[in-house]
Amino acid sequence: MSAHLAMTQLVPFAAEELDKNKVTPGVLGFVVFAVLALAVWGLMKSMNRHMHKIDFTESPDPATAGTAAPSTGPADK
Repeated sequence: MSAHLAMTQLVPFAAEELDKNKVTPGVLGFVVFAVLALAVWGLMKSMNRHMHKIDFTESPDPATAGTAAPSTGPADK
Protein backbone atom coordinates (compact mmCIF):
# COMPACT_ATOMS: atom_id res chain seq x y z
CA MET A 1 0.00 0.00 0.00
CA SER A 2 2.86 2.39 0.73
CA ALA A 3 4.26 1.90 -2.80
CA HIS A 4 0.96 3.03 -4.26
CA LEU A 5 0.96 6.08 -2.02
CA ALA A 6 4.52 6.91 -3.02
CA MET A 7 3.64 6.67 -6.71
CA THR A 8 0.62 8.95 -6.33
CA GLN A 9 2.85 11.49 -4.61
CA LEU A 10 5.53 11.41 -7.36
CA VAL A 11 3.31 11.40 -10.45
CA PRO A 12 2.03 14.98 -10.07
CA PHE A 13 5.60 16.29 -9.73
CA ALA A 14 6.67 14.51 -12.90
CA ALA A 15 3.65 15.81 -14.80
CA GLU A 16 4.40 19.42 -13.84
CA GLU A 17 8.04 19.27 -15.01
CA LEU A 18 7.29 17.53 -18.34
CA ASP A 19 7.59 19.84 -21.33
CA LYS A 20 5.70 18.20 -24.20
CA ASN A 21 7.73 20.13 -26.81
CA LYS A 22 11.08 18.79 -25.56
CA VAL A 23 10.36 15.07 -25.15
CA THR A 24 13.05 12.95 -26.83
CA PRO A 25 13.86 9.23 -26.79
CA GLY A 26 17.16 9.97 -25.07
CA VAL A 27 20.08 7.66 -24.51
CA LEU A 28 17.92 4.61 -23.80
CA GLY A 29 16.16 4.97 -27.15
CA PHE A 30 19.49 5.21 -28.95
CA VAL A 31 20.89 2.17 -27.14
CA VAL A 32 17.82 0.08 -27.97
CA PHE A 33 17.97 1.17 -31.62
CA ALA A 34 21.70 0.43 -31.83
CA VAL A 35 21.24 -3.05 -30.32
CA LEU A 36 18.43 -3.84 -32.77
CA ALA A 37 20.54 -2.60 -35.69
CA LEU A 38 23.49 -4.77 -34.63
CA ALA A 39 21.20 -7.80 -34.23
CA VAL A 40 19.77 -7.33 -37.73
CA TRP A 41 23.26 -6.89 -39.17
CA GLY A 42 24.44 -10.09 -37.47
CA LEU A 43 21.41 -12.05 -38.68
CA MET A 44 21.91 -10.84 -42.26
CA LYS A 45 25.60 -11.77 -42.15
CA SER A 46 24.74 -15.25 -40.83
CA MET A 47 22.02 -15.70 -43.46
CA ASN A 48 24.44 -14.67 -46.20
CA ARG A 49 26.96 -17.26 -44.97
CA HIS A 50 24.32 -19.99 -44.96
CA MET A 51 23.01 -19.03 -48.40
CA HIS A 52 26.50 -19.33 -49.92
CA LYS A 53 26.71 -22.93 -48.68
CA ILE A 54 23.61 -23.95 -50.67
CA ASP A 55 24.07 -25.45 -54.15
CA PHE A 56 21.12 -24.31 -56.23
CA THR A 57 21.95 -26.28 -59.38
CA GLU A 58 19.92 -29.46 -59.56
CA SER A 59 21.75 -32.48 -60.91
CA PRO A 60 19.78 -34.90 -63.10
CA ASP A 61 18.59 -38.10 -61.43
CA PRO A 62 20.82 -40.94 -62.75
CA ALA A 63 18.04 -43.54 -62.41
CA THR A 64 15.64 -41.75 -64.75
CA ALA A 65 18.16 -39.93 -66.97
CA GLY A 66 18.25 -42.42 -69.87
CA THR A 67 15.01 -44.40 -69.47
CA ALA A 68 12.33 -41.73 -69.20
CA ALA A 69 10.33 -40.78 -72.26
CA PRO A 70 9.70 -37.11 -72.91
CA SER A 71 6.69 -35.94 -70.97
CA THR A 72 3.60 -35.04 -72.89
CA GLY A 73 1.68 -31.92 -72.12
CA PRO A 74 -2.08 -31.63 -71.58
CA ALA A 75 -2.59 -30.74 -75.27
CA ASP A 76 -1.45 -34.22 -76.39
CA LYS A 77 -4.13 -36.10 -74.42
